[in-house]
Amino acid sequence: MQGSLGEKLGEGAFADVHAWAPGQVVKLFKAGVPRRNGAYEAYVTRAVFAGGVPAPEVFGEVTLEQRFGIVLGRLDGPTLLQHYKSGAVTFEQAGAILASLVMSVHKTPPPPEVPFLRDYVHGSLRHHGDTFPNDIPTRILARIDRLRPGDGLCHGDSHPDNVIMTAQGPRLIDWISAVRAPAAFDLAYIHVSLTELAPEIADNPERPRAVHRAAQSEYARLAGTSVAALAAAMDPYRPIARALIVCGNALPALRERLIQRIEAELRDDR
Repeated sequence: MQGSLGEKLGEGAFADVHAWAPGQVVKLFKAGVPRRNGAYEAYVTRAVFAGGVPAPEVFGEVTLEQRFGIVLGRLDGPTLLQHYKSGAVTFEQAGAILASLVMSVHKTPPPPEVPFLRDYVHGSLRHHGDTFPNDIPTRILARIDRLRPGDGLCHGDSHPDNVIMTAQGPRLIDWISAVRAPAAFDLAYIHVSLTELAPEIADNPERPRAVHRAAQSEYARLAGTSVAALAAAMDPYRPIARALIVCGNALPALRERLIQRIEAELRDDR
């Protein structure tokens, strides 16, 4: 499609983002990332955008030097993480923004090809099972089997660095981890991300924790429930969220602690 690879605008673990055409960028996956992963993200992003979720618009797919790319609408603005670190919004406002976005996801029917949580986790553990000691992968899948399956849409990687604050409002990016699961799974992932992972790399560990408290409070308000009920619902999903974060190459210094917490929480499942 029309466009050319321009300046690099950003870089993540699995892809680089470059300017492409006026009002467009290309998310170019790194060598070694399977094409099916990028194609899945393109599929989900296109579907949720059509469903009204504040996500990027997909204009097409390209292959450059054997690397798969998604051509997306350009989203200009800081991330929500940058926004609250600069003081442009308070922690309470940042949490409310994140909660509102996640609620919009949970109200959207999942596209047909989005896998159930068990299938998604099984695939991740199959590729990274040797990361875990003992029988953790087997016990994680057994835990999922005992939980309510759920047929809602979950983003699977919602956190402030995946939210772009545009002039038209916040937009949620990076849909490669989308799964079919209860909302409680998404909330558990946010909990682990903001209270265990983010504090390890934040200049002020209390910032992400404060944003999490605000997000949980606002989500409970939007859902018409209590924070305590929300916490109880997400608790069984926390070891599952931790396992996926470990599979996603969590910080080496944190990986062992995450695994220890997984083992402790699964101990009663034997």
